[in-house]
Amino acid sequence: MSAEIRDVPPPGPLADVWASFTENKGAVAGLVVIVAIALVAILADVLAPHSPIEQYRDALLVPPVWAGGSWSHPLGTDDIGRDILSRLIHGARLSMIIGSIVVTLSLVAGTVLGLAAAFFKGVTDIAIMRLMDIMLALPSLLLAIVIVAILGPGLFNAMIAVSIVTLPHFTRLARASAMSELTREYVASSRLAGAGSLRLMFMTVLPNCLAPLIVQATLGFSNAILDAAALGFLGLGAQPPTPEWGTMLAGSLQFIQRAWWVVSFPGFAILVTVLAFNLMGDGLRDALDPKLKR
Repeated sequence: MSAEIRDVPPPGPLADVWASFTENKGAVAGLVVIVAIALVAILADVLAPHSPIEQYRDALLVPPVWAGGSWSHPLGTDDIGRDILSRLIHGARLSMIIGSIVVTLSLVAGTVLGLAAAFFKGVTDIAIMRLMDIMLALPSLLLAIVIVAILGPGLFNAMIAVSIVTLPHFTRLARASAMSELTREYVASSRLAGAGSLRLMFMTVLPNCLAPLIVQATLGFSNAILDAAALGFLGLGAQPPTPEWGTMLAGSLQFIQRAWWVVSFPGFAILVTVLAFNLMGDGLRDALDPKLKR
């Protein structure tokens, strides 16, 4: 019996991370919600009962079905007769696209800049980090507004602005992680073996810096959705009739007292999505950081 126990191989690193992750019930709940939102985003054309931009002039400000509305519009309609449920479903697709693009751009650019600052030091390090400090000294939303004002209102320009705003966090994290790894013996061994700077950066050091970057990317996903919604709310992001949650909020403020559902459902969608990503990010941080494991 003891021999059989000794023959059982230890769990792999992924299994260990998953076991630690599942111990956090909030993180698991966040993951479930994110998977559900992702499925809704992928199947938006199938799940949405109506077109998100189609107007039903005979159904203006119809309340939800449980408040006396119709089953043809379960969550009601807005002031020009567009189905809110359909707009929320297509808005989920937009939010996932926004988060994916923003996080990808920020992660790639920030990792490259952070590794360059850690490896080349000197003037390169000073120039990159002082630029990041200047960007961090400015309020993120204000900086995003300035960038969008320069580029022009629109969803794509809003994503570029949010990517630039979140860039310093990835850059500083990549630099700190790389500088910590550069003191390890395996880096010195790789240099002695003749590895060049690029190979050291991307093949040797970067794989060991991925854990904190993955956590930051998860948390950055929620910040990207929230910032893009804020820009849409201010009229600088997605433009009507695009079914973006922040734009839906901006267009319905005047009806907040007599048509609560027009404001409540987009705000609730933003709240649930951002909370789910934050919960999952916290769970990933606890699972990937050995210092936080019990």
